[in-house]
This record gives sequence, structure tokens and C-alpha cells, in this order.
Amino acid sequence: MSMMSEGRPTQPLAGAGHSVATFTGNRALMLEEPLIFESGSAEVTGVDLEPVPAHASRLGGLERKGAIGLPGLAEGEAVRHYTRLSRQNYGIDLGLFPLGSCTMKHNPRLNEKVARLPGFADVHPLQPQDTVQGALELIHELAEWLKALTNMPAVAMAPKAGAHGELCGMLAIRAAHEARGDARSVVLVPESAHGTNPATAAFCGYRVESIPADARGRVDTAALLARLGPDVAAVMITNPNTCGLFEPDLKRISDAVHAAGGYVYCDGANFNAIVGRVRPGDLGVDAMHINLHKTFSTPHGGGGPGSGPVVFSEALAPFAPLPFVVEEGGRLHLVEEESASAENHGQSFGRMSAFHGQMGMFVRALAYIKSHGADGLRQVAEDAVLNANYVLRSLDDLLSAPFGDSGPCMHEALFDDGFLKDTGVTTLDVAKALIDEGFHPMTMYFPLVVHGAMLIEPTETESRARLDEFIASLRGLAEAARAGDAGRFRTAPHFAPRSRLDETRAARSPVLAWTPAQTAE
Repeated sequence: MSMMSEGRPTQPLAGAGHSVATFTGNRALMLEEPLIFESGSAEVTGVDLEPVPAHASRLGGLERKGAIGLPGLAEGEAVRHYTRLSRQNYGIDLGLFPLGSCTMKHNPRLNEKVARLPGFADVHPLQPQDTVQGALELIHELAEWLKALTNMPAVAMAPKAGAHGELCGMLAIRAAHEARGDARSVVLVPESAHGTNPATAAFCGYRVESIPADARGRVDTAALLARLGPDVAAVMITNPNTCGLFEPDLKRISDAVHAAGGYVYCDGANFNAIVGRVRPGDLGVDAMHINLHKTFSTPHGGGGPGSGPVVFSEALAPFAPLPFVVEEGGRLHLVEEESASAENHGQSFGRMSAFHGQMGMFVRALAYIKSHGADGLRQVAEDAVLNANYVLRSLDDLLSAPFGDSGPCMHEALFDDGFLKDTGVTTLDVAKALIDEGFHPMTMYFPLVVHGAMLIEPTETESRARLDEFIASLRGLAEAARAGDAGRFRTAPHFAPRSRLDETRAARSPVLAWTPAQTAE
């Protein structure tokens, strides 16, 4: 089988008495699937509808004047189209998803069942609050869990994602500085922090200065402390950091930042590694977002917004965004407007969003928390760290681990491309070859402090048997690269629905929308 340059598969057939021909591109049950616009037709419909008399229209003169241009397919054709597409995708329900920093772990079906209960699935943000007391109680209970697990006195439930949560925390920090008339212009971000951190700080109007990492893969504490001054508004630090390592000096850093009049923002994307074991509030953190999909198993998306609640220290709690749930007289209600008598004393920086539209994520997260309990959540962190160290030590004799001598890792095993030197094989080649082994590749070229990085996060939900399969595949690829079998890598993947694409062209000239062919007049 050969692959065309644009990645579309072809199936040449050559044999006695036969000329070379190209067939459909289908391979057994892996079926080539055109766009729905190409398989359907705008001139037909899959459903017969009775025409609506003009006088019966309820659209008030807003009826469509022309064709909508959507393809019409019968129900069977539509079902087949999306089923075939699903067979060309990879997801956590299919196999191990070792993306470092993304925490792609199993989504328990119990959580999905609870989220589909009518009282939660059908709730509407504009319902009278008296009719959604159960939903408000769930939000309130989840908030109490998050405060207890972090030892932080306040939490904002409104942010819709991790980066949205970062923005929430930094806006609260900016509001706190403005409230005391202390204009500051700089945010310090270690090289080992998440890549969204400097973007968030810049979006809030701050100048970002980078703090280097030391030889152990942690923040250079001496360099950070030396840079503190009256112009520094905050430090954004990730703990555990993107090298998969715990920052042991965080309490010392927090004390110094506070003494200099600044605040500490902790990126909580890696909270999965320490939940139940370490409380960020004890380390002097002032604000931290929590990705519910990473730590508490809600899906990435799940049919609606994600969720990135932000916990706050006592110093920042008055500036938390609206709305938030409070209990008064045995009833729960949302505080929607600033009020001097409200919990935030009228100093809220405003709103992050109109509604708590991520209700489904709240339900799933609380179901996960209550099914585990405090002790179970502690084991979640312990098993995540155990699995990562199992991967690290099972591969570090063949793959090069830049911080392998720094002691155990946390939830992620980090390798560089040192083991590929003089082989003609790159990190990207290894990732493409891993697709042929039936695995989604790990995170590549991140963190940037490591050349040719390969960041692997197995999570706590993978069994030893599955980890052994993954480890065996990576060992086999490393041995093949060292043995000089570079050709195997350069053309990989060979067994995916698409061959290797021109990634530079895809990044510079993306085709993001279907354009109908122009018909002659």
C-alpha cells in the first residue's frame, strides 16, 4: 500500500493480467470516509416534513429566504458517517493516553450515570433559584471539598477551564493590588511552569520575566528571590512542575514573595499528583486553579464547558468573582451582584461568565470525590506517582532521563532525545512510530527546558499490564533506533488512517472549513 503526499490512503493492485488500479482507499473495517457535505446533497432530505402554510408560520417574517446548504442524508447514512469517523479516532476508552501534563484518565461510568439524572442534566441557568436548590447544594458541597483539600478559605466556581481559572486568579491579584493603590507591573514565571502562565499574565497587562530552572529541574530559588522587588505583582509557579518534579522550596518562595508585597499563583493542573497528600494553602499559595478533568476525572469537554475552579487565600478571597453560592436561613442562593454585606465585601473584580454552565462537570467531579472519600483521593495521588515512577525506571536504562538522578518523579516521567544521538531518528519520529504500536504518542517537545522532550503521564487508572505493554513498545522502538533502523521511523505511521502529513504546511496553511465547489453560471 502506498500513501499520497497529502495523506490520503490509496490501494494499488497489480497482478497477473491486471493493470495497476486505485480502489476506494478502504482497508477491511477501516473505511475511507468523505466529508458529510460530499456524501450528502443539499437538494435532498432524510426526513419528510409536511409543508407549513404561510399563514401558520410563527417566525414573524423571519422565514429563511434561500437554501440553507446543509447536506441531506437518510438516518442510516448519517449514523454510518459518524460511526466510521469514530473508528478513525483515538480516545481514553480505546487505550492508554500517555499525554504528559494533560492527565487523560478513565472517566468512571458511575459519574456519567449521575450526570445524566434529569434533575442535573435538564437544569437551566434561568430557572428560579427555588427550583434548583439541589443543584446549588451540589455546587456548594463541591466547593467545600475543594476548600478542604487545598486548605484555602474561598473558591470561585465560575471559571470554565484551566486557563480561564488562571485568568480568574490573576484578575483577583490585580484587583487586590489596585485596591491598596499599589500599581505593579511584573509577573515572574519560572521556566518549569505551564506554558499558559506567561500568556495569562501578559493578557492581564503584566510584563513577564522568566526565572531559570536549576540543574535538578526545579525553579532556581536564588534567582527568583534575587529578582523580587516593589514592581513584582506575583509569581506564577507550577507545583508539581512540568518536569514532573515537586518544588520543595515553594513555602520559602511564598514567604519571600509575601514579604515583598506580592502574591503567589500556583498552577494547579498537576494537583492530581498531590491531592489528599499536600494542601497548597499550607505552602503559602494565594490562588490556584483546579482542572476538574485532570484531578477529578471529568471528561475533556463532555458535551459542554470544562471547569477550572479557583481557590483563594484569605488575602484574595474578598476579590473573588461573582456569582457564588451562599446559605441563608436554610436556603441556598447565588450572590449575583456586589454588596457591602456580601461575603466579598463588595470588592469582587466582577464576573468571569454569565452562568454556571459547566453543571455536568460539577456533578461528575463530586461523584468522583464522594466515591473515593478523603483516603481514596490520597491513594489516587499515590498510585499516579507510583505508575509514573514505574515507567521512568523501566525505561531509563534505554531512554535518557535528564533528571533521573534527582530522585523519584511525581506524576510524570520525562525523557529527552539524548538516546537518539547519531541515529537519524527524532522525537517526532518516535511519536509517529508509536502510533503504529497502537498507542497515542506522549507529549513531545515540552517542557521547553529539555531538548527533544518526551513527557509521559500514565495516571493512576492504568493497570500494570497496560503499562508493561506501553513500556515494551517504547523499549522496542528505542532498540530499533539504536540498531540503525531509521527508515522504519521516517515514514511512520504506516497503519493509521492517514500517513504522515506535512506538519509545517498544516500549521501555516490550515484548511479549517469546507468550501463548496463553484458552479458555472
